Amino acid sequence: MTKERVSVKDVMTQHWIAVDGIKTIAEGLGEIQSERIDAFIINKRDQHDEYGLVLLSDIGKQVLAKGRAPERVNLYEIMSKPLISVQSDMDIRYCTRLFERFGLHVVPVVDDGQVVGVVTYRELVVQGLKSAIH
Repeated sequence: MTKERVSVKDVMTQHWIAVDGIKTIAEGLGEIQSERIDAFIINKRDQHDEYGLVLLSDIGKQVLAKGRAPERVNLYEIMSKPLISVQSDMDIRYCTRLFERFGLHVVPVVDDGQVVGVVTYRELVVQGLKSAIH
């Protein structure tokens, strides 16, 4: 039997950490407890600010590949901001279309102005299709 609708909340992950953008890359990496972390969510500085995002691939491209010292580069220097985000009740089919249209691989899931998770192509495809099939 096929499940009728799969939402982002059914497949999102908790593989991210929220940090202040002033932290260095080295400090941010020091906070990672799991090798499965996909992203750093950069906290808002105040209520009028927006969240930022730093992917591990951003660190690879903008720090490691360029030979920059991770203890001298702040997360805010390489973050993407403002973000494209999705809500947890969005159908994964629409989320996948959003990923395709904008060339995304990871987006935060934001409900009521708060980050509640992260969704990646991996979760959309593997978990989403598993849920849809069962």
